[in-house]
Amino acid sequence: MRVARTVKPRQKRWTRAEYYRLLDAGLFRDQRVELIEGEIFQLPAMKTPHAAALELGRIALDGTFGPGHWIRTQLPLHFGRRSEPEPDLAVVSGGPRDFTDHPTTALLVVEVSDATLSYDRRRKGSLYARAGIADYWIVNLNRGQLEVYRQPIPDPSRRYGFGYSAVDVLGTTDTATPLAAPHARVKVADLLP
Repeated sequence: MRVARTVKPRQKRWTRAEYYRLLDAGLFRDQRVELIEGEIFQLPAMKTPHAAALELGRIALDGTFGPGHWIRTQLPLHFGRRSEPEPDLAVVSGGPRDFTDHPTTALLVVEVSDATLSYDRRRKGSLYARAGIADYWIVNLNRGQLEVYRQPIPDPSRRYGFGYSAVDVLGTTDTATPLAAPHARVKVADLLP
């Protein structure tokens, strides 16, 4: 008599190459998705306040960083074989013609958040910290404030083993200074619809 071996089901973790094949096959047509550590996440539809804050943020950061910087709007960052997040805004040095693949880092990453606040704080925050993103902002539409995350550090309590040791919460009358533009001031009110 043969005894059946017990095998537990396991989750399929996707690679970036497999993810692109799925996209090319049209599997996620008309859906907002991103690859985070081998998992494909479907993001909620973008509502009007989110869209407005996205454009306001792009305008503010374009004025802050100026020539020699590319303000990428909802475009991927390449964080290795299993991660390709699509932050709402990412500031990178250079321009579109300077890249043959998606950038692997950014000077500043900004997420506009309402329905995905926990996801942006925890999962994406840990991923960005692990990738060495020194300046991570969340435009918190629910509270009308800006959360500024800095100083990425190893933190085994976080999802991907990294977090931020410095967090500041700024209100509508405050200004924020990007680490990569130390003489600039971005009014929090200019980031909010």
